Amino acid sequence: MSLWNYLQGRQGTIAFLSYQHASLAFQTVLVGSVIAIALALLVYRLPLGSALTITASRIALTIPTLALLALLIIPFGLGVVPSFIMLAFFATMPVIGNAIVGLRSVPPNVIEAAQGIGFSRWRILLTVELPLAWPVILTGIRVSTQMIVGVAAIVAYVLGPGLGSLIFNGLARLGGANALEMALTGTVLIVLIALIFDALLVLLGRLTIPRGIQ
Repeated sequence: MSLWNYLQGRQGTIAFLSYQHASLAFQTVLVGSVIAIALALLVYRLPLGSALTITASRIALTIPTLALLALLIIPFGLGVVPSFIMLAFFATMPVIGNAIVGLRSVPPNVIEAAQGIGFSRWRILLTVELPLAWPVILTGIRVSTQMIVGVAAIVAYVLGPGLGSLIFNGLARLGGANALEMALTGTVLIVLIALIFDALLVLLGRLTIPRGIQ
């Protein structure tokens, strides 16, 4: 009942914070995915380059988010810019490995068949390799999205946008009025945003993955 009372009169603020959180997660995952796929296209035909890139992406995920944020504050200050850069950086990492694995897993005989009927290198990439690799790439994007929706709460430490402010303000005031309700509201809404994004990505997969390879 106290949670319901806390929500009364705060719907506008909570909706705005939810929009900020979802928007920041969407934009950073989009940018990160584009960068990841571009990098994968550069190295996937090079065995050593692919291995090094995948290894580097896995190591990068071990960097503490707060440490990276602290470093970004020095040149960019507080607010949206360091928050966006940090989240886009981490959003890139899960997608890179999946994109490389997906592109490298395209059967050579399929590529040879496309070459045999006169497809150009770019046409093979766009109409054969990327569509066949897309299910694996999309899996990486789903993993990245779930991670970023959660990690985005951390940007509240540098005055970034989103629901993290509710969580950390609530935790900082534990024992005070509405402290638990604030933290619980932020947490539940982040989980809901993650579920909605995942459902949308599942729908995207059904719409974009060729029926024969679903």
